[in-house]
Amino acid sequence: MQIRVINPNTTAAMTATIGEAARRIAAPGTRITATQPLDGPVSIESHVDEAISAVGVLDQVLAGEREGADAYVIACFGDPGLLAARELTRAPVIGIAEAAFHMATLVSTRFSIVTTLGRTGIIAEHLLTQYGFRHHCRRVRAAEIPVLDLEENGDAALARIIDECRRARDEDGIGAIVLGCGGMADLTGTISHEVGLPVVEGVTAAVKLAEALVGLGLGTSKHGDLAFPRPKPMSGQFERFSHLTPVR
Repeated sequence: MQIRVINPNTTAAMTATIGEAARRIAAPGTRITATQPLDGPVSIESHVDEAISAVGVLDQVLAGEREGADAYVIACFGDPGLLAARELTRAPVIGIAEAAFHMATLVSTRFSIVTTLGRTGIIAEHLLTQYGFRHHCRRVRAAEIPVLDLEENGDAALARIIDECRRARDEDGIGAIVLGCGGMADLTGTISHEVGLPVVEGVTAAVKLAEALVGLGLGTSKHGDLAFPRPKPMSGQFERFSHLTPVR
């Protein structure tokens, strides 16, 4: 089984962190390919960042189709380009926010999200409503750290995340914590030990869900709105998306 894990930003160190976490959790026989776009933001912390990064996600899905990927993981908590990516393939495509929400509800009745910046917390709130998990989430909390601090100032960032997780445990009446950034993929064990609650992180959750869907023989439906996009001319830098035809 080949799972293509796409980091939608262009920071290679974060891609490596995400890929290592995915490989540690993957089943024997699952091959993880961790990739990132050639162009785009170094981190994703706004709606503009998400819009730009979505194009890179689509490029990576098309590359995966040529290489025979069995499933895809979009490793940013905003799930940028998720539905568009699903249009391009019959393989399962899983966003890490949606995956983490599902997993958290299987081990607790209420959870809180601990993310990086307050503004990205608002994006997470939008996703909770969109995916139907709003009533499961008690609070979205921000450690107020830039995403790249996870790579550049890892110890200080981890300490702030743990502090916020403890406040969530003590104040929110929850049973689990969801980590709200793909760059936190390698932190779950440490945080769970310090906080004493189940900690769900989306990259690893998405990998296990992808393995399950492939194992069940379930792929993205091509009936309705997730059918392959209708071929049409596109101009300028998007000409490469003109007249898309399914690879498989």
